Amino acid sequence: MGGFCGVATKSDCVFDLFFGTDYHSHLGTRRAGMIVYGESGFNRAIHNIESSPFRTKFEKDVNSMRGNLGIGVISDYEPQPLLIRSHHGPYALTTVGKINNITELADEIVKNSGAHFMEMSGGMINATELVAALINQQDNLIDGIRYAQDRIDGSLSLMLMTPKGVYVARDKWGRTPIFIGKKEDGYIATSESFAYLNLGYKEYRTVGPGEIDVLTPDGVTMLVKPGSKMKICTFLWVYYGYPTSQYEGVSVETMRYKCGEHMARRDGLTIEDADMVAGVPDSGTPHAVGYANESGIPFKRPFIKYTPTWPRSFMPTIQSKRDMIARMKLIPITELIEDQRLILIDDSIVRGTQLHNKTEFLKESGAAEVHVRSACPPIMFGCKYLNFSRSTSELELIARRMVQKVEGENVDRAVLDQYADPNTDRYAHMLDMIRDQLNFDSLSYNRLDDMIDSVGIDPDKLCTYCWNGVE
Repeated sequence: MGGFCGVATKSDCVFDLFFGTDYHSHLGTRRAGMIVYGESGFNRAIHNIESSPFRTKFEKDVNSMRGNLGIGVISDYEPQPLLIRSHHGPYALTTVGKINNITELADEIVKNSGAHFMEMSGGMINATELVAALINQQDNLIDGIRYAQDRIDGSLSLMLMTPKGVYVARDKWGRTPIFIGKKEDGYIATSESFAYLNLGYKEYRTVGPGEIDVLTPDGVTMLVKPGSKMKICTFLWVYYGYPTSQYEGVSVETMRYKCGEHMARRDGLTIEDADMVAGVPDSGTPHAVGYANESGIPFKRPFIKYTPTWPRSFMPTIQSKRDMIARMKLIPITELIEDQRLILIDDSIVRGTQLHNKTEFLKESGAAEVHVRSACPPIMFGCKYLNFSRSTSELELIARRMVQKVEGENVDRAVLDQYADPNTDRYAHMLDMIRDQLNFDSLSYNRLDDMIDSVGIDPDKLCTYCWNGVE
């Protein structure tokens, strides 16, 4: 997904920018970068963070950077922020989102203007560079930002820094959030609501869908008013968000407890049916706590994630190595596992590979039964708006693979809707197939209506595309 931080202060902002950006490390796995602006102009640093956390890569840079304006990012894929020179003057740019029509837009720009793009490894174009090219087609930055958001199929939130201030623009449907904090010395904008609290900032306000603001050390000016419609990603609460985060006033941790409570009520299981409830660390744990509290079945931790040398940010892009490292991170407590009937809760089941491995891991450690529960519904559609479940094919999703086994390759949308409906026989059959394939003793998913109820805001404001295909 990625996350960013922007700071505008009267004194040097580098300390706040460094730690404010670091607080987004759970949102990205490959690249990170910072740019500051001060008396000596722009100063930029970008590093690969696949094999080590953000702080260790940028400690030296922080000692040499000086400036009162800055932007930083933890990125899933492309190197950023970028430093751009155009008819708007010099500016730095960083983006969060997903561009589905990146090839078409790039081809159009090359054809019409003769511009060119640097290719990254694998032949991909840097999405942030493309956004800059779209912005530069307009006469001013604000029109350029709005033009880029209108042309992009997907989502786009961004930060753009000039020598005068830091511009923040939230995706026009609000799929990803931006928060602004304030202290006596200036202002900060972040993707996570908690990222500035330990830096002395107080909550100022949340940026609305499609809103564009500019931060300077002296204040925040709204340049484009927010739109009336929103489709914020529900998966922010289920998985992406850090436990201390909140979106649209709803706590991530509290929402996850409620998800667990809903699943427990649907199951109706008691201590007679299972010996413990366990969560797959880390994001599955609060869902499991909610389930345990509601059911009365004790919550326990039969395995522990080894974190001292395996930070969350260290996760290779190669799936086989991801699976291996996911297993290596977990260390069993055999005394809590042997001969026990476990209810194991994870935030989601995407490909199913890692959860299958964890289940086998528990059984090899002596578990009598492992009953799996997913805190969100079966994922039926690849995400179009964030980089969650970034797959080359929707058939990498285990739910869709099971549908294909039954229905063949070309499945009518009406049939897919039946598989997404928990009240149908097709849905029940799909779950039986997934259970058998992954060797669970039982399997159930949280229902979409219960998950939405756990969030507690207007359902029309939530994006649920990956579960029901509704845009």
